[in-house]
Amino acid sequence: MTENAPALDPIDAALQAPEPRGNYLPYPVSRLAAKIIPQDLTNFKSRGVSRVERELQQEMLEIQERYMEVIDAFNWNKLIYESHFGFEPVCGEVYHLYEVEGKRQLSMISPDQWYQRWIGSFRLNADGRWQIEKSAPDFSIRDWVRTSVA
Repeated sequence: MTENAPALDPIDAALQAPEPRGNYLPYPVSRLAAKIIPQDLTNFKSRGVSRVERELQQEMLEIQERYMEVIDAFNWNKLIYESHFGFEPVCGEVYHLYEVEGKRQLSMISPDQWYQRWIGSFRLNADGRWQIEKSAPDFSIRDWVRTSVA
């Protein structure tokens, strides 16, 4: 006998047998064993599928809303950076975007002091992004993108 070979336990040789014991098998091994009736899992599965689908649908809607917010922020920034302004904006200050003679103009003048077509008011963040404060009710950034792209 070699030194590395495990010693057989003479008292409980069944535990060391290579084939599995009957009480660990997923099926009965004798006619006297209890009858195994598989459970009907269709109700569990349908509840689980509908719950998961609802949660994933909600997540997709939230992602879609966030995506549209990012696209709108991009388009607002593009609109502002492509407009005309003759000064360097200061971070944290509010500026107003107007349409003057068919061109966009960024100004420090508030809408109640200048009677041009006001598009919106924006604040410049430290990272260089324009944060919308308020926009004109008759101006839609999505409509502007559709007309400017088309």
